[in-house]
Amino acid sequence: MTEQNRPEKSHMKSYTPFHSRFDPCRPIGKKYYSTPPNLFLGFQPPNLPQFSPKEALFKGTLWPVFYDFYENPYEHKRRDSQ
Repeated sequence: MTEQNRPEKSHMKSYTPFHSRFDPCRPIGKKYYSTPPNLFLGFQPPNLPQFSPKEALFKGTLWPVFYDFYENPYEHKRRDSQ
């Protein structure tokens, strides 16, 4: 697979739970979960770029590769339904 054809790495994953046609409950729909960036890095390489101390306090990490901004995927669904 070439670099251009590779899907964009995303920390937000989704799945759709199985719903039997005999299940009396309505389908749950798409569920989302977030995977931390350290799962994809392995060992921390030396000399990684760092945030400034003030920015690191706001972001919760010193290294940009470990910064994982959480955006609630259900907010879009809620906003779209209104």
